[in-house]
Amino acid sequence: MKKNQLTKNWLNKQKKDKFIKLSKAQGYRSRSAFKLIEMENKFKFLKRDTLLLDLGSSPGGWSQVASKKNITGKILAVDILPMLKIRNVDFIRGNFLEDRVFDKIKKYFNQKIDVVISDMAANTSGNKDLDSFRTGELCLKAMDLSIKILGNEGIFLSKIFMGSIFNEINEKAKKNFKKVIKFKPQSSKKESKEVYIFCRGIL
Repeated sequence: MKKNQLTKNWLNKQKKDKFIKLSKAQGYRSRSAFKLIEMENKFKFLKRDTLLLDLGSSPGGWSQVASKKNITGKILAVDILPMLKIRNVDFIRGNFLEDRVFDKIKKYFNQKIDVVISDMAANTSGNKDLDSFRTGELCLKAMDLSIKILGNEGIFLSKIFMGSIFNEINEKAKKNFKKVIKFKPQSSKKESKEVYIFCRGIL
């Protein structure tokens, strides 16, 4: 009964979630699309001709948002999970940590790029501290990749969770980027420890 009640409560929250309703109404594949919309409104980093890499892209909500702004640039989405086709977005299925996938990314752009975005989170284990740490590790690895492929004024935007690895992420960002800002969108659930780190300009 306890498990059934938890499931019922979760379903009720989903039904009341205005961002889930909005995502369906506006044709977005996930409610997280509105997080990127908020961050674009705040930081203004998506241009018509942006060269953009979307890590952990599936099901494609962030790529959908980027494709509406980025008309003449290039968008490459990468994920270990499949993703249905999005207009103006190319997709590689694979792990960005693998050399062969990284080589494909470099070959696709064949130059330094403007933006790397990541809404990746580790698979939940039931242990929130462990999940936070693993998601933080993904952020650090995505940051390593970004430092290699971003141009001088490049943008790195990633999900993180407040936890034991937060300080390590923050310090690494400050050592490698000119500007580092932490931001929690209104569309991010209040009870979640999720925040986003926005980094601009390679040092």
